[in-house]
Amino acid sequence: MRASATRQFSPIASTSAGRDDPDVGSEASIQEIIDRETRAWDTKDVPLLLSVFHPDMVWAWPASPSAHDPVEWHLSLGRFDPLRWARLYDDLFQARTLIHNRRETVRIEVSAQGDGALAVVDIDTLWRVDATGINDHWLGRTCKLYALVGGEWKMTSQTGALQY
Repeated sequence: MRASATRQFSPIASTSAGRDDPDVGSEASIQEIIDRETRAWDTKDVPLLLSVFHPDMVWAWPASPSAHDPVEWHLSLGRFDPLRWARLYDDLFQARTLIHNRRETVRIEVSAQGDGALAVVDIDTLWRVDATGINDHWLGRTCKLYALVGGEWKMTSQTGALQY
């Protein structure tokens, strides 16, 4: 049997290292990024939308709003790639009309260390596909995960909309 090596972890000297803004770890700063994402959808602003995402962002989508078991989820976008995602969102915005985009923040929690956060957001976003007139309705609860990177919050992951 092989002996296992002992892993040693160095504690971070300060949980506020790199932060100039004393409110950066507040719930208000998380609400700001949620609001910025909402504005991006509302105005079909691709650069604003991309500003929310962490370079390592991965977006998992359930097969349906009732697919609570992650074994049924898919990774249709892969890891965040600004050029690929910009093209995808530009195509989406060009091909659809936004009927409404209602979002309600249900819960925000910032980690005790002030460098990680989650937000639970209920979304009701209705698009109409211009070419077909078919509605594409994003309706349900999402969980958005954020990391504080270089004094700025970035979304690292989000579940697609689920209904509870």
